Amino acid sequence: MAGQHYERAIQLYEKLEASYPFGVYAQQAQMEVAYAYYKAQDQAQALAAVERFIKLHPNHANVDYMYYLRGLVNFNDQLSLLNFVYEQDPAERDPKATREAYAAFKALVDKFPNSKYTPDAIDRMKYLINTMAKYEVYVARYYYRRGAYLAAANRAQDAVRDYRDSPEIEEALWIMARSYDKLGNVTLRDDTLRVFKQNFPNSKFIEDGAPKPERKWWKFWGDRQAMPGDQKAPPSNA
Repeated sequence: MAGQHYERAIQLYEKLEASYPFGVYAQQAQMEVAYAYYKAQDQAQALAAVERFIKLHPNHANVDYMYYLRGLVNFNDQLSLLNFVYEQDPAERDPKATREAYAAFKALVDKFPNSKYTPDAIDRMKYLINTMAKYEVYVARYYYRRGAYLAAANRAQDAVRDYRDSPEIEEALWIMARSYDKLGNVTLRDDTLRVFKQNFPNSKFIEDGAPKPERKWWKFWGDRQAMPGDQKAPPSNA
């Protein structure tokens, strides 16, 4: 494992578990296998190993780590998805991995609020909320610029409803107001503008007068600083 020969490490840990299936070393081997698959970037096998451990040892002293690892696996899968769609139109894709990563970290936070992994999970959840909000606003902008104003308003409204703490709400409200204006719905336009100006009285959108130019929304994640749990190995029972 230390030499990063993950396939060989997995073979040896599985041999250990098969030869001595009872006791802390077998349980530790199961955790190490999950971590090795994670390091080898085999998301499917890593998640399978995590779920197996949680099912077999729901009361294990370090089961919180396995919940955390499940979040990390999905988190890295979410970043891999963004790399994969780099040359594709993101408006045609559903960021499923992002939502799964968020749900995995939320399960840890809800079940183990005092875990040492919970603070890092909360930080990642905040990042993922902004990721999902950015995606929704991108799609709303995509529809607006193509004249699909009702779809733009609905998508922006989804962002406002689901991610109200995200900074992306500013643009989402502005797109809603502009879309309602294009649709001739004066009542909804004025209501949205009232909320917008109340919350963002100095918004740059008021001066610009239009949604931002389209941009590759997924590139924002590249500025993410390394998080403290990125390379965290499973705790040892030894």
